[in-house]
Amino acid sequence: MIQALPPPPPAIIAPAPERSVGTVGQVRVAAAMTDARVMIDSSFRGASIVLYGAVFNPTDRPADVVVVVRGPDGPVRLVKKTRNMGFWLNSRPVLFEGAPGFYMTASTRPLSDIADFGQLRRLGVGVDHLRINAPQESRTVTRYGVRDVVVSRLGEDYLDYRRAVIRLREAAALYNTDPDGVEFVDAGLFRAEVELPAVAPTGQYFAEVWLFQDGEPVSVSNLTLTVEKVGIERDLYEFAHRRPWSYGVLVVLLAAFMGWAASRLFRRS
Repeated sequence: MIQALPPPPPAIIAPAPERSVGTVGQVRVAAAMTDARVMIDSSFRGASIVLYGAVFNPTDRPADVVVVVRGPDGPVRLVKKTRNMGFWLNSRPVLFEGAPGFYMTASTRPLSDIADFGQLRRLGVGVDHLRINAPQESRTVTRYGVRDVVVSRLGEDYLDYRRAVIRLREAAALYNTDPDGVEFVDAGLFRAEVELPAVAPTGQYFAEVWLFQDGEPVSVSNLTLTVEKVGIERDLYEFAHRRPWSYGVLVVLLAAFMGWAASRLFRRS
């Protein structure tokens, strides 16, 4: 006797993955880096890091991507050559406290075509809009009948010194602007390269990936990058900064010993 088999159970259809309610119909950008940490040793000759991401744009309006990478702030000491009685002399040193040690911008097209001057200035995007703290030294004067007006000691020379800071950092490949540095490799997928020179400062780097639409910032993705020394270089660096007096004494003693050893060696020969 042949017994009929029971019918197969109904097929289970997996529900379609749901998108986050907060991102439905929202224009936004998401980004990441190939490396979040860069190790510096004696053989370090620079590094190239790829920053990549995706643009979610449910509208038919085009959008632009701007990448800003800023390194740790540090002081910059400048002197200006002045001619005095036929001699070229160094002026009084000027110290800028808040200049970033590394600054890079990359975009899909020139920044001036993406947003207006005021918008870029408010966001601090671009070398021309880079926030560099002026020296704290100031003086009090009376202008236009108003007493106790505090002005910077640099006065009108501030812009010249600021341009000098940017020019020196650009010559060392620490400041860079690339109007074609962001490339769309597929629909909504983009990439940009962050080139760190061998003289890149150590510390915490901050990357901002801005999405502009119709000249306005509509989304931003924030990333961090750590550049640190490893090996004997890190030990010497930390010792020199934590105990500078001891480090200085050891360096002097080592130099004296090397000089004495060299004199003995050449005297025998």
